[in-house]
Amino acid sequence: MYQFSDEILSFYRQTQESKRLTKDVRGQIEFARTQEIITRYLPDPHAVVFDIGGGSGPYACWLAKMGYDVHLVDPVDLHIEQAKEASNQQPEHPIASISLGDARTLRFSSASADAVLLLGPLYHLIDKSERLLALREAYRVLRNGGVMVAAGISRFASMLDSFFEGRFTDPVHRDIVQNDLETGYHRNLTEDRKYFTDAYLHRPEVFSSEVIEVGFQHQATLAVEGPAWLFESFENYWTDPALRLVVLDLIRKVEAEPSILGMSAHFLAIGTK
Repeated sequence: MYQFSDEILSFYRQTQESKRLTKDVRGQIEFARTQEIITRYLPDPHAVVFDIGGGSGPYACWLAKMGYDVHLVDPVDLHIEQAKEASNQQPEHPIASISLGDARTLRFSSASADAVLLLGPLYHLIDKSERLLALREAYRVLRNGGVMVAAGISRFASMLDSFFEGRFTDPVHRDIVQNDLETGYHRNLTEDRKYFTDAYLHRPEVFSSEVIEVGFQHQATLAVEGPAWLFESFENYWTDPALRLVVLDLIRKVEAEPSILGMSAHFLAIGTK
């Protein structure tokens, strides 16, 4: 069994990750767009989906309601408890299994899944060799023709967020951003959780290359939020149902544009076996 970073485990035991995708518009757009892209690539319902690093279960619960046979794995004990509670809230469509585990060494048999989601693990595996281990495990457990959807955080996310939030007066934050840009290694040496936790921030083209390196046929790397999350006006657009559709349509139109990918806080790489 691989060891997971104490810093990362501590961070997620002390934060409410279960509410992140619903409490504000940034989380909501990430959730909505990720759902949209997943839906586009997943096989028909009743297929077997492994949600690796599935956290408190927002995507697993959503997919279970759609009729998928979803198995959630996460390394954080609190997330396992929250996922079980969330699954119990929809007894007619429960998550098929929920277990503590690590993306680098899955307990599933080879060729046992129709789809694998890696929406959390890769940006918390700092060393490339460990990210490749997780991707190879996803490849192993997929059946031929299966699809893998992996999430990455942009190399430029902390800098762009700093412009939006006006954080450059904070020298600690400036140092973190400088290191992010130079190395991709986002490291929080303070006790303040607002600086996030250990993470690797990818350039989009490098993220795609890692997916290809383990043998996946790369289908696309797509921006999740696009540039929309960087503008204060976005909240007004998002809360208006008609304007929300316009925003989503515009993001969709530029989701694969190479010159915009790095402006998105998150992107998804889709690979098939």
